[in-house]
Amino acid sequence: MKSKPIRLAARPLTEARWPDLERLFGEKGACGGCWCMWWRLSASEYGARKGAKNRAAFKRLVAKGPPPGLIAYAGKIPVGWVAIAKRTSLARLEKSRTLAPVDDQPVWSVSCFYVTREWRRRGVTVFLLEAATRFA
Repeated sequence: MKSKPIRLAARPLTEARWPDLERLFGEKGACGGCWCMWWRLSASEYGARKGAKNRAAFKRLVAKGPPPGLIAYAGKIPVGWVAIAKRTSLARLEKSRTLAPVDDQPVWSVSCFYVTREWRRRGVTVFLLEAATRFA
């Protein structure tokens, strides 16, 4: 018997959806206190702010707008995240020699994916990438 197709929806992260991101990321901010700030800060800034300070900084960024990414929902349950922003807003990416721009065209960058363990290997990342492409 085939399983029922999964219905997902992608919504921009806004202040109103902040509790959903907290639910998705958990107490540790998805990955060891990152709170999706790795590409936005220098290495020294990131190291000094890991955890609660990154959470507060990301919350301020969300409040300021524009939305820094999309949350994937299965019904009302947040199951995944993609960060998408203009490359120029990602300080560490802008300074990277390894990931230097190939031309002078303005581009958007996908800098993070996070999918809850129970939703991995179910197409959520592909869904989020497609949604991010439309969002940009």
